[in-house]
Amino acid sequence: MANEEVKACLEVAEKYFPMMSKEMPDVMRGFKEILGASLKPGKLSTKEKEFVALGIALYARCSYCVVIHTKKCVEAGATREEIMEACGVAVAMGGGPAATYVNLVLKTLDEMGVK
Repeated sequence: MANEEVKACLEVAEKYFPMMSKEMPDVMRGFKEILGASLKPGKLSTKEKEFVALGIALYARCSYCVVIHTKKCVEAGATREEIMEACGVAVAMGGGPAATYVNLVLKTLDEMGVK
């Protein structure tokens, strides 16, 4: 990936989450369990749940979460149009502060080659 901002955010999940698991195994095991349980398909699909996670990430203004959940949306089968529609809801709820983080969604999608 060429975009350093996106690359740095993904590094948290790919490099530091395993390190954090070594340093605080009980906490990270619990985090992974609740995340896995909450995102598995049920009445809502994993894709729909990832839209929720992305919206919350934008609202919370968490760069790392925005990049990771944008990637997870794509991996769950979401299109660029669907992701941007979800971003629109987050902006409606979070206003300008949430809107400023949509650039990370666009950068991530571009880095992933999602047109």
